[in-house]
Amino acid sequence: MRYICWACCALVAGLLFSCRSTDQADQIYFNARIWTGRADKPDASLLVVKDGRILFVGNGDYAQWKGPHTEVIDLHNRLVVPGFIDNHVHFLSGGFQLASVDLRVAQTPADFTRILGDFAGKLPASRWITGGDWDHEAWGGELPRRQWIDNVSARNPVFVSRLDGHMALANSEALRLAGITPQTPDPAGGTIVRDPATGEPTGILKDEAMSLVFKVIPDASTQELDEAFARAQSHALSLGVTQVHDVSSMGGWTDLATYRRAHDAGQLGMRIYSFVPLSDWKELADYVIKNGKGDDMLHWGALKGFVDGSLGSTTAWFHAPYNDEPNTSGLIVTDTADLRRWIYSADSAALHIGVHAIGDRANDWLLDVYANAVQRNGKRDRRFRIEHAQHLTPEAITRFAELGVIPSMQPYHAIDDGRWAEKRIGATRCETTYAFRDLLDAGAGLTFGSDWTVAPLSPLEGIYAAVTRQTLDGKNPGGWVPRQKISVAEALQCYTAHNAYAGWSENSSGKLQPGYLADFAVLSDDIFEIAPEGIKEVQVLRTVVGGKTVFEKK
Repeated sequence: MRYICWACCALVAGLLFSCRSTDQADQIYFNARIWTGRADKPDASLLVVKDGRILFVGNGDYAQWKGPHTEVIDLHNRLVVPGFIDNHVHFLSGGFQLASVDLRVAQTPADFTRILGDFAGKLPASRWITGGDWDHEAWGGELPRRQWIDNVSARNPVFVSRLDGHMALANSEALRLAGITPQTPDPAGGTIVRDPATGEPTGILKDEAMSLVFKVIPDASTQELDEAFARAQSHALSLGVTQVHDVSSMGGWTDLATYRRAHDAGQLGMRIYSFVPLSDWKELADYVIKNGKGDDMLHWGALKGFVDGSLGSTTAWFHAPYNDEPNTSGLIVTDTADLRRWIYSADSAALHIGVHAIGDRANDWLLDVYANAVQRNGKRDRRFRIEHAQHLTPEAITRFAELGVIPSMQPYHAIDDGRWAEKRIGATRCETTYAFRDLLDAGAGLTFGSDWTVAPLSPLEGIYAAVTRQTLDGKNPGGWVPRQKISVAEALQCYTAHNAYAGWSENSSGKLQPGYLADFAVLSDDIFEIAPEGIKEVQVLRTVVGGKTVFEKK
């Protein structure tokens, strides 16, 4: 299948569609409280759909659009919002994790051992155990060791990641298969954590050191990939997520092939913007020449790279050392000369670039490189993205707006990391951590997502986090760094229209207006009216993609 320029077609279709106001509708949704996302007409009560697009949104009688075959749905005064767009997911990894061991719930080392042992006991010998999503801060910060799990997983190689994906625990069998011994040197951009007394690997591998194990884990089969996608898609649609930006550069080409397979089979029920590794910019440029950039269900043309690691793994790159680990300021996980060259080259090929940067030094470095790319390659609409943009200098906040760089942020991280971030970097640096308010006030195009499976996929939990900033431990009822809180409407914009712009789909999605794709979610409660603390409990009752109901809560 050869794909065409879907963005242009979407714009033309929208213009033609808006002229067909007398058409009989496929669906009419009435008696609703509709937040359109439009500044000029934010509220409505009636939504009319024809051929998967919005024919009318507003108020009044729907008789003119009702035909003998029109489906008429009473929404009983429920809130309707544009379909949520997630700016940053690891989608197939999430699908695999839904069927893997869940160590996020472990609150003690004993929990960790018990949960993993119970899971291992149900598997055949030699089957790899991956996933995990553990958080050592839940039990005070002690990193797990292979000795915790060796006795309960002797039949299976284990490689379970911290929830941020920047370090993982291997059992002794996984270390053996990877050939990791006390003599194995740390790879560039990574750390093999060792027992200070014996020099033996503890089983913890950070950032690029994880690749030593990844390369010996068997590839998933086509069937396993398709099943993981189906699980992930079903989960996303149940949460009102109608579109994701899948930044899983680790499996980028395999993931893209999985999505194209689902698309061709008519099994793609949501919209996906698929990224591949930045180092593969030339392959992607050739791929686009041959295949175009996709359509309004599945499109590509974006690249994902990395500057540094994460705060939780003490591998995010800062100007100053960590307060609790003063011997390090973090890690550069990609050679900076390579990274700079790839960015310049990919930009010259008019590809879309998003690069992971978490520490303040990583963000400053990347902003400089983006500015230099513009000087080298000339001005155009390029929409550079910084994935996470978590810890910023005050100067960086204004530069995002000045350079037109998109901060691709994940608000749930703020209420998670906020439990312990100050012990890592101190109160002063935390003032501009997850700086939602400052970035919006500076005029930056702030976008939101989850980083699933690092955090829950639910956009409503993300909105709750952005609006309240109440940390998961309950110790910040007024919000952690409360001056960075934003409003419900602002958070919704970040999850809809702003994300559409960040994914080049602003002419067809992110708002509810005539000619746009009929993607929306119906909520159980009005998140504008209830107490902000209750937003995380709100349920999605119905999800619609292209006019088709793809999820309905029974």
